[in-house]
Amino acid sequence: MGKIALNVLVFLGIPLLAGFLPRHLGERRVGRESYEARVLPAIGPWALYGLLFTIVILFALQGRTITSQPLDVARIALPLLAYFALMWAGSFLLGKAIGLAYDRTVTLAFTAAGNNFELAIAIAVAIATFGVTSCQALSGVVGPLIEVPVLIGLVYVSLAWPAKFAPTARPSAAER
Repeated sequence: MGKIALNVLVFLGIPLLAGFLPRHLGERRVGRESYEARVLPAIGPWALYGLLFTIVILFALQGRTITSQPLDVARIALPLLAYFALMWAGSFLLGKAIGLAYDRTVTLAFTAAGNNFELAIAIAVAIATFGVTSCQALSGVVGPLIEVPVLIGLVYVSLAWPAKFAPTARPSAAER
């Protein structure tokens, strides 16, 4: 339990400090507007590069397992696929039912279906605790393997629905 707690602290604490300190010190030095206008656009792409590098490394280290054990991958992937679809559709229907506008309904649905932060922490803790080639790390790697294409597909569904979307009319206070 202590190892897991330490890993969570490391994988949450270090990134938090790595984000907070440069921003705090940078805003103090050049001001918020200048920091956001000049510094953030310069360092922003590096976050994406780091994420892509991490994903490539994880897939490279788990590639043999993914291709040699497709039934294990399917056993992990099918519940995830159901989760993303149910959370997105349920949230979308809920937003529509309570009369939210289309853009807010889509935002609600994607917020409910996406679990990037939780998945990233789970992968990091599983790798640090059980090893990068463990079955636990495999389950963390399969998550983005399923999540990314499913959410991209749901983006296309969302883009096709605005014409068909008509929020339910909520009666005004006078009509009630």
